[in-house]
Amino acid sequence: MHQHPSHLLPPLCLVLAMFLWGSSFIAMKLAFQDYHPMVVIFGRMVVASLAFLCFLPRFQAIRIRRQDWYLLVVMAVSEPCLYFFFEALALQNTSASQASLITTMLPLLITIASVYFLGERSSKQTVIGLLLAMGGAIILSLGGEVSQQAPAPIIGNFYEFMSMLCATVYTLTIKRLTIHYPALFLTAIQAWIGALFFAPFLMLPQVPLPHSFLLIPMSAILYLGLAVTLVAYSLYNFALSRMEATKSSIFITLIPLFTLLLSRILLQESFTLLQYIGGFTLFSGVIVSQDFFHPPAKVFFSDRKYH
Repeated sequence: MHQHPSHLLPPLCLVLAMFLWGSSFIAMKLAFQDYHPMVVIFGRMVVASLAFLCFLPRFQAIRIRRQDWYLLVVMAVSEPCLYFFFEALALQNTSASQASLITTMLPLLITIASVYFLGERSSKQTVIGLLLAMGGAIILSLGGEVSQQAPAPIIGNFYEFMSMLCATVYTLTIKRLTIHYPALFLTAIQAWIGALFFAPFLMLPQVPLPHSFLLIPMSAILYLGLAVTLVAYSLYNFALSRMEATKSSIFITLIPLFTLLLSRILLQESFTLLQYIGGFTLFSGVIVSQDFFHPPAKVFFSDRKYH
């Protein structure tokens, strides 16, 4: 029996979102070379916020339930606010490749949290695919040469791990909110609150404002605001509304692969044999975990109801 095409739409949205997020590490690194990280992050939030103003007529009919206000606050504070704050610190201290490696821990964090807080099921096949994909991502990054753009990789990787904890909270919150609100609306809320959150940082004396508009960092900010913040988050939130958080989180392990591929194209970095093996293993894990063409496997983790 052939699957309905709509069944494949959420996975395709996730693959595109992961590609855009993988490219964001390089775009941020390029922008940070000339502009302060807080200027870059505020700029991408403003670009996305202005773009979302075009959708205001569609949002006017949406009524926010009183009991959901705290979830919206938790969503926006966890991501983009704290998430981007920690990620900016991470990319100042570690390389884009190493930072993308830390993102492979997110599926495991989301899987554990979803089972215990959302009552989702995790099959044995999903767990095997998760471990296979994470192992492939680790091999992919370990196979690369040491980067000179990582002055303090340990502290930088720690900051990236903190951003993954924020992303876990964000994913669980979004999973609850997409039941009642469109994914595009939730992404707009993120952008608007994020712009307000990062605006005061521009007044700090240690944050120099740009005196000129340079092509590369300005292009990176526009790309981060439109392609990454607006498009990627909208795709991710849409996919979360159609898939279990445990299954959608597996796709996050694609981020290091896309980051390394783009680094090779844009920064002329070469691949090693170990990286090719890691990339193949990573893709295999994603395919195994999803089981697109067969019924779900036996439950590996038991259900726990959300209260």
